[in-house]
Amino acid sequence: MKGLIYKISTIGICASLLFGAISCDTEDFLENENKSKLTDATQWASEANADIFINDVYSEIPRICTLAEQLDYYTDDYNISHYYTASNWRQGICQAPASSNDSPWGGTYGPTNGYNWRTFFVKLRKCNTGIQKLEENRENYSDEYYNQRVAELRFLRAFFYSEYFMHVGGLPIITEPLDRNTMSEDELLVPRSTFEETFNFITGELGAIVDDGSLEVKYNNGNGDAGRATLGAALALKGWLELFAASPLFNSGTAYLSDPGNFVHFATADAGRWATAAATNKRFIDLYDGTYDLFDDLPNLWRASNEYNEEIIWDRQIVANVGGMGSNYERRGGPTYVLGNYLTWGNYNPTQELVDQFAMANGLPITDPASGYDPQNPYENREKRFYDFIVYDGATYKLDWMPTEDIIYTRIDETYANPDKTNQIDLAGKTDVGDSGYYQKKRLNPDAAPGNDASGQNDVFYRYAEVLLNYAEAQNEAVGPDPSVYNAVNRVRDRSDLPDLPAGLSKEEMRTAIHNERRGELCFENKRYFDNKRLMQQEETMGVPRHNMVIRNSSPADNSGTWVYSVEEEVKYTAKFEAKQYMSPIPQDVIDQNPNIEQNPGY
Repeated sequence: MKGLIYKISTIGICASLLFGAISCDTEDFLENENKSKLTDATQWASEANADIFINDVYSEIPRICTLAEQLDYYTDDYNISHYYTASNWRQGICQAPASSNDSPWGGTYGPTNGYNWRTFFVKLRKCNTGIQKLEENRENYSDEYYNQRVAELRFLRAFFYSEYFMHVGGLPIITEPLDRNTMSEDELLVPRSTFEETFNFITGELGAIVDDGSLEVKYNNGNGDAGRATLGAALALKGWLELFAASPLFNSGTAYLSDPGNFVHFATADAGRWATAAATNKRFIDLYDGTYDLFDDLPNLWRASNEYNEEIIWDRQIVANVGGMGSNYERRGGPTYVLGNYLTWGNYNPTQELVDQFAMANGLPITDPASGYDPQNPYENREKRFYDFIVYDGATYKLDWMPTEDIIYTRIDETYANPDKTNQIDLAGKTDVGDSGYYQKKRLNPDAAPGNDASGQNDVFYRYAEVLLNYAEAQNEAVGPDPSVYNAVNRVRDRSDLPDLPAGLSKEEMRTAIHNERRGELCFENKRYFDNKRLMQQEETMGVPRHNMVIRNSSPADNSGTWVYSVEEEVKYTAKFEAKQYMSPIPQDVIDQNPNIEQNPGY
């Protein structure tokens, strides 16, 4: 059962304002006048009415599951073929946008995860308005309600800031609703703050929320307030942002391109930022370990029936088959043909690069001669997460909604009469069948057959495994691979039956091990893009072609020979990455309207 959702009354306001967010109480709601005609005074006259506004702010949380292009499209984990405009970005096509009302990339979607300049400021204004109105009408609320809701709105404001900050860097810091009727031009035309100022504002807000303690630490499944902000969410986000900002792209003292305004980097390098990130993530572990923990059944962590399990820290509520509140994630993922039926668009095609990242069951990488890896039998004896996350040639495929299991073949079978009606690899790019030789399995809802609005799995932003890996990375960079680093990484590995990391690793070896662990554990969760960015890896990961697994028979006329596995370069598009792509541009019409806004480097 979804917490806080959708006791939707026949009165239209609840349906229109609360999609994908938090509920209003039906009985209290119906005791009041028609909420579709709320005056400002009525809106803030009671806790129930104020919640209608606040719940609408929750509805502004990005719906990752419904985006045409996941952030993973902009990484070396996906071979997206021809799909949408991520292919343009991956060829270095990233012109400065003309309009803020379109995508932030002016017709070429960039990796902004559902944000553009206009929508960001809509979200921001709602938060500021809510905080202001709660203060102005404080006598109408209990102290507990007031303190909790203000903290929620401050968290949501920090969250919205953080999401756009990671894409564009420094932003205008605005903490009250702007009013063109009462404010001067100087007050309205707020300039961008520096990267450091914006970072300090966001993390300062999150730290204050945690220290204040007005929010719950965690909500569990079935709790009527599940979906609201928590102390766990605030501290996890703070720890992640500190790790993000301590990383080389921002913390070298020199920007990737000329940045005299310091909008995309700290003006001075400070190795101590790693220690700060480590301390915050350690604080989370020390305070909340036990309340939060690793969920035993990793493949089903996202399952609707397991919502708000011990590993989930912050997510966005999704409800299936209710007025557009559901997810169509499954429509894009998984094999194109299941049990002979065309069911998905086959968009999520893991690259050979990602597949090669998964270790053998013995914990050794496939590049280690002692691992036992056989390039002509590449899917034998791989680590558990490989089988949990990836659909490969010959894989048994059985989700709970399927009446029987299927065997998925991506090999090229020239004897098959109609190969366009199978999952055979489509190197020509003429069908929805993938061209990497793989499909994604992770995060697909086992309860829901692919269809629009069909899935009710929540969008998970942060989970405990990530906190452990955040801590391990920051602590390793700060002091080296001490026992606490090993413990954090090994907890994640143990869940997937991988052996502990070998003792005696150097700092550099541990760094590689942690980055590898992040890539495997967090794949398809919109994390790889930010890791590639912050670690300044995009030039080496996006400036080179991805690879497919192409499987052909040595006697194609009748398949009487052997099946030969060949790793081949994806050649449809030229891989290119320009340094300016590390950060997204500011729309040109924003700069035209506000001359105090400066463009990001390279645009």
